[in-house]
Amino acid sequence: MAMSAVARDTVFALRRQIAKIEGTLPERLEASAAGSIVDATRSDRTIVRRGLAVASADAFLHTGIGRLDAALGGGLPKAALSEIHGLETRDAGAVAGFALSLVSLVLREKQGLPILWVGTAEIFHEAGFPYARGLHALFGIEPEQLLFSEAPKLLDALWIAEEAARMTAFAAVILEIRGSPQRLDLTATRRLHARAQNAGRPLLLLRQAGEADPTAAPVRLIVSAAAAASRETVAGPLAGSIGRPAFKLDIGKSRTALPGQFTLEWNPNEHAFAERTENSVAVVPASGRGADPAPAPGAVLAFPAPASPAVTSPAACDQPSRQQHPAHRGPRRAG
Repeated sequence: MAMSAVARDTVFALRRQIAKIEGTLPERLEASAAGSIVDATRSDRTIVRRGLAVASADAFLHTGIGRLDAALGGGLPKAALSEIHGLETRDAGAVAGFALSLVSLVLREKQGLPILWVGTAEIFHEAGFPYARGLHALFGIEPEQLLFSEAPKLLDALWIAEEAARMTAFAAVILEIRGSPQRLDLTATRRLHARAQNAGRPLLLLRQAGEADPTAAPVRLIVSAAAAASRETVAGPLAGSIGRPAFKLDIGKSRTALPGQFTLEWNPNEHAFAERTENSVAVVPASGRGADPAPAPGAVLAFPAPASPAVTSPAACDQPSRQQHPAHRGPRRAG
């Protein structure tokens, strides 16, 4: 049955409003002469096929890794909320380093503009602040370009980030949240996403040690630290050295819904990513001063079982209990 003009306009208006909130573009429909609904095919219109919007290449921040950009449907959206997730507290340094790498790519187009980093006092007390000298050396970001806003409560941090996201005076806004607070729900993230869309600026949501809760962010990247390879020299890899910073990246959510796992290295000289394809890298190099490995054991002798159950084996006594392990093992960012 043919759809009336009023009903068609109403449906299209609702689709546009929903798409504006969720970060996708509505499907353009027009009625044919027979009254049926067909997809528009003119080049000046945006078509949605299989739920994905065909957007221009300028709408995405390209990471420079073709396989990653293709899996994300073109790259990270420039005017949107993007979630960078660290599953554990010890991943805070890797999450922050990856976010600053993305900001370095953003600053190629928006040179001279500052970046605002919003977080609660708990976040900065737990993970610390980025090292000022490292900002310029690794990412090409001047220390005075990175502004910090420490809020006493999460509600205040959300309000500051929401107001900052609507401003075009910032090249990007970073909001760092710890855990899975109830206030960081779909409503709050939709507001952040809408503000970033209207301003045409990226808003990066960094999450520490939280669950992968539903958010309005079109992209969720799960980041952790990867083992650094050896430093490259003219004579080859330098044994025992530490090379470029590396990140292990998993796509948790994207416009294409395609899974993927990547190991990326950040080149501080060229300010660009490079994908590492080798299977493994030694985390701890072999000691150059240690003695030879212990020889293989000799004959194995069978001893009778202890008479009393109270007697325990030496191996069991040597193992510390769970209560003896330190409660906090995560490294902190340099203050």
